[in-house]
Amino acid sequence: MNVTRTQLNGRDNWSVKMKHTVKAVLLKIRSGAGKSRVPLQIIAGRLRYLSPLPRRFTGAYLSFDDAIAAAAKLGPLTGYNHDEIAHVSFEKMCEVVPWDYPVMFWLSRLGPDIDGVLDAGGHLGTKYRAFRGMLDLPENFQWIIYELSAIAEAGRKRAKLDGLDQLRFVDSLEDAPRLPLFLGSGLMQYLDVPLSSLLSGLPALPRHLLLNKVAFKKAGPPVVTLERIGKAYVPYQMRDEKAFVSDLEKLGYRQVDRWSIPAISHVIETHPELGASESAGFYFRLQQT
Repeated sequence: MNVTRTQLNGRDNWSVKMKHTVKAVLLKIRSGAGKSRVPLQIIAGRLRYLSPLPRRFTGAYLSFDDAIAAAAKLGPLTGYNHDEIAHVSFEKMCEVVPWDYPVMFWLSRLGPDIDGVLDAGGHLGTKYRAFRGMLDLPENFQWIIYELSAIAEAGRKRAKLDGLDQLRFVDSLEDAPRLPLFLGSGLMQYLDVPLSSLLSGLPALPRHLLLNKVAFKKAGPPVVTLERIGKAYVPYQMRDEKAFVSDLEKLGYRQVDRWSIPAISHVIETHPELGASESAGFYFRLQQT
């Protein structure tokens, strides 16, 4: 096999970068006077920055702004608001998975008392598409998707193409109607504000909240990492559960149900020493005033 000078130079540059990275990590560990109990794990994680292999999760940041700034250096697409990634994994996202069943249980249980749902972060209507064959939804039931502008536009086009008249998309809270149920399935890790801020921007607080796939940090402070979705790097937050629940309780919500989802626990490949995340789902009900 012939190897060009350019390839040799590339390998040399990669080797130099690796040596510098290892040296920097070792110096950091040494300066910590033995405080780190998993130095080899840290070294292995940091070296993954240099690996040409794709990673799902990269980096650990204190805030969404820090993560966005880092994402801008990694590639041309930053964040979720891009038509190029609207259809990534669409078919798979329309499938019913085990952790959907608690949501469908509560939707069925609440069905007689609700006439619609605001599906925040509902992508192209994937949960509606997944659930509609398993739920007895009346023809006048409103399924409203609140999404980023690029995703909402792609959703409108796809719903029209598929003849799904019950699906409607809005990209502004001002355009969202008063609905009794708020659904956030996979929303929280991508939301850059407290959920209470989003709910307070609605015409009225929904009586019911169904929140699924909420990512929490098992130990230590919350962290924001970058998730690779298609060609984009998207901030992904692992929150503190106590603070998350307290934030909703201040609005008058009471936790009725909680379910764990161990199958979607994640480790940040470049920062394995931070440990795995924990995912959970919730049903909250607004207390009568």
